[in-house]
Amino acid sequence: MDSNIILLAILAASILGKANSVAIATCMLLIVKLLNMDKYIFPVVEGNGMTLGLILIIAAILIPIANGQVTSVNIKNIFTSWIGIAALLISLFTTYLSGLGLQYLTVQGHGDIMPSLILGAVIAAAFLDGIPVGPLITAGMLALGIKLFDK
Repeated sequence: MDSNIILLAILAASILGKANSVAIATCMLLIVKLLNMDKYIFPVVEGNGMTLGLILIIAAILIPIANGQVTSVNIKNIFTSWIGIAALLISLFTTYLSGLGLQYLTVQGHGDIMPSLILGAVIAAAFLDGIPVGPLITAGMLALGIKLFDK
């Protein structure tokens, strides 16, 4: 019952904060729990959800290449500009942070910080016009900070 209350609080915050993706995900989890299907669905989503979600996000990002909007000339031009090089370097760093964050949350078992990560994402969506896709990077930043400063 405690988990339902926490999920309802996250749902309320995400609705108030206009973080629709968080609200939809929370509703899906609540529905699965209310239908008593969590024993069957949660392990599948927990085991494969991150990979499937990443595949969908990457596919959406690659659409301009797939439909011909981005050409080899565009790619050559962007990789020879300072913006393209900066994007490459920042992408390397944030992807590294995402990996650290995933390991911190799953392998090291610090999933208990997820409410803080979600609340931060919801607040940023509400007041800073952000998109709540950064909890893994945030967890990675946290893990990197702990690695560097907690000796």
